[in-house]
Amino acid sequence: MTRHIIVGIDEAGRGPLAGPITAAVAAVINSKFKMQSSKFLYGIKDSKKLSFRQRNEWIKKLKGAPLFLTAHASVGARTIDHIGITRAAKLAVGRCLKKLEKKCFKQTKNYKLSTIDYKIVLDGSLYAPRTYRSQETIIKGDEKIPLIAAASIVAKVARDQKMTRLAKEYPRYQLDVHKGYGTMLHRRLIKKHGLSKIHRRSFCTKFV
Repeated sequence: MTRHIIVGIDEAGRGPLAGPITAAVAAVINSKFKMQSSKFLYGIKDSKKLSFRQRNEWIKKLKGAPLFLTAHASVGARTIDHIGITRAAKLAVGRCLKKLEKKCFKQTKNYKLSTIDYKIVLDGSLYAPRTYRSQETIIKGDEKIPLIAAASIVAKVARDQKMTRLAKEYPRYQLDVHKGYGTMLHRRLIKKHGLSKIHRRSFCTKFV
């Protein structure tokens, strides 16, 4: 007997000057789940269109729902500089899918991994490893598919929390304010203090 798991994937942090790129998955263990008309996800939006409070409310709802799983994984600045942002994003996707597989195995104890059928939908230019045969990349998927919007919220919240923690290690750059993006404040602080270990040097060529 096959267990169907529907997975939405998105990322946060493709464009910042500092910090990791974070990919996230939001998955449903339910063959009857409809990706475009889920009552559970009614009203959900892409993370960029939600306030801080709204994103955290959705995170509580997602993590508290039965048969609904989330996972996230990040790839840091050094790796981004070494392999480029596109490959780093794909690496992050692969890592969070591995985390999801472990969670799925715990949730589906009566099923062998070989009998689990993954249906994956990804936002924008994201791709899962080729081992996941059933996958579809959808332009503006975070606006069209609620499950991808859910993943975008998980990715955004996880990355923002990571940047807030990093702000304590690198207080000069006020990372908790701009989350590593290239704001006027961040650019001014880079010019004043130089680059740190968590800055993407390939993104900061104007400053070095």
